[in-house]
Amino acid sequence: MPSDSPHQRTGIIADTAYKQYEKKLLKEVLGKPAPEHVAIIMDGNRRFARDLGLGPAEGHKEGRNKLEELLNWGMEVGVKILTVYAFSSENLNRTSEEIDELMRLFDESFHKAADDERVHKHQIRIRVLGMTEILPENVRKAIAYAEERTKGYDKYHLNLAIAYSGREEIIQAIREIAGKVKAGLLEPDKIDEKMFSNHLYTKEFPDPDLILRTSGEVRVSNFLLWQLAYSELYFVDVYWPGFRKIDFLRAIRSYQQRARRFGT
Repeated sequence: MPSDSPHQRTGIIADTAYKQYEKKLLKEVLGKPAPEHVAIIMDGNRRFARDLGLGPAEGHKEGRNKLEELLNWGMEVGVKILTVYAFSSENLNRTSEEIDELMRLFDESFHKAADDERVHKHQIRIRVLGMTEILPENVRKAIAYAEERTKGYDKYHLNLAIAYSGREEIIQAIREIAGKVKAGLLEPDKIDEKMFSNHLYTKEFPDPDLILRTSGEVRVSNFLLWQLAYSELYFVDVYWPGFRKIDFLRAIRSYQQRARRFGT
């Protein structure tokens, strides 16, 4: 049999080195407490596809596949709550062709997740945060199917922000509280941070310990604006579909090395 070419040998060596570094990082991360709640702005699907000469649809498919990998990584290091920014309300301004493909992917993905043996084995509860009423009926039904099939689970939580806007979430909370005040059900001086938080989509969860964004952009883009007040932020210069396990482990390690302060 012919021996491996120099190019093949270089690839094998690089792959071996990567795996060894990944193992080292994982061991280091497992030696310290993991953040309980990690939120991720999954950015860069379209640019990833464009750099490969592909259309946006292919980028979104790869992004979906990456999220499935991320679920495994998170559980492996002990992250109990994962909240991901999948589709903002502003994204509805994209072309009808791209929106239709995204909605098709959402429909397919929620049915797939709801029937995934891994989801039931690990008792992962799936929930959607956002203005679901503006989504197509088939997507709303798919979301309801996934939420219903996993509603009894509480070991792990996967929250997907879809048709989501941080400002709109805050405005909705204000409307609800104002309605209670107007109806005489609430005294204004009883309004505090805890009560306000109980009117947000995330009322059942602690605020994120770590917020991570891919693609090299350094902003939060209207994501969890109230909840991120004391979150640690981490930005990585790689598009979401190209996000690797070592990128995730580095983010967790960075969080573990920080001295968290809930003030200045």
